[in-house]
Amino acid sequence: MKWLLGIIAALCLNAGALAQELAPDVLIKNVTNEVLDIVRKDKEIQSGSTRKAIDLVDAKVLPHFNFTRMTQLAVARDWRQASPEQQKTLTAEFRTLLVRTYSKALTEYKNQTVDFKPFKMQPAETDVKVRTLINQPGAKPIDLDYYLEKQPNGWKVYDIEVGGVSLVTNYRSEFSTQVRQGGIDGLIATLQKKNKTGEATVPKK
Repeated sequence: MKWLLGIIAALCLNAGALAQELAPDVLIKNVTNEVLDIVRKDKEIQSGSTRKAIDLVDAKVLPHFNFTRMTQLAVARDWRQASPEQQKTLTAEFRTLLVRTYSKALTEYKNQTVDFKPFKMQPAETDVKVRTLINQPGAKPIDLDYYLEKQPNGWKVYDIEVGGVSLVTNYRSEFSTQVRQGGIDGLIATLQKKNKTGEATVPKK
């Protein structure tokens, strides 16, 4: 549950027309507030509409994540074993798995609020960490940090850290085990099975 609640804020990254002109912390802050406002008002998402949540993810999240780097970090050293075609397939399947996870998190939104911690960066920096705090009614707050890199088409998220635990690192052990057992094709098959059955979970810490 800790991961699921924390990931909700990861859905709040839509740059808009001024994406490349905004500092990464301002980008996250502005659109986090926008997306959470949408969720609060959307009765279908609050009632568990996965399709509606996926539509929101498609519109607000996908353009602002570097899924190739996220997959590479999660697969780690085994990435070098994969052919270009296997790498492409791994990225697509991991992307689908994360979209399902994020969408499920949106449907479980329960009036969490977000505090944005102080942020500083040097003008030439191209890799930054933006820190936030998720406030949950009746529960301890959760630290949620975004790792972003600057690319020619704007800032992209390549990892999310919840309570000090990296999302991509959290998948790494599971992926490594699957590669040892069945090779790269075995990992691809496992991801495809999860996506086909609609599984939307994050490995436990």
